[in-house]
Amino acid sequence: MPSVRRRRCGVETRIFALGYDYTSGVWQFEGNFYVPQGSSGVIIMQIHGAATEATTLQLRVYNGDLKYYGNNVVASNIYDKWLRLNVIHNVGAGKVTIFIDGEQKLVVNGHGRANFYFKYGVYGALSASSNYMESRWKEVKLFKK
Repeated sequence: MPSVRRRRCGVETRIFALGYDYTSGVWQFEGNFYVPQGSSGVIIMQIHGAATEATTLQLRVYNGDLKYYGNNVVASNIYDKWLRLNVIHNVGAGKVTIFIDGEQKLVVNGHGRANFYFKYGVYGALSASSNYMESRWKEVKLFKK
């Protein structure tokens, strides 16, 4: 996929095909991403849907760190390099597991049952987002167990 680049609002790709929205099971998102220096305060990947919130997962970039929402650091110093992201969502267990380059980085609780789907790209949903936003993605795949 080509680079995703926009000013302010951003652009995201929803995995939108028959059978890729889900309410149960174990699902895995895999993709290689690249975020250039200067993109900050942006969301680059989400699991959309939750019982009481809009999302179950947001991966955000702040000053070169990839974070779970704005809290836990998933990976540091990510600017200007390709990284492989794997996110496993076990709906029944209520767990989301995040891997970077094959290394488990974080396991978090889900936010309740809902209709879920994956999104990736770049989205400046925060008031602190940079004017310039970009993420590049390639080899995006979904798996269902």
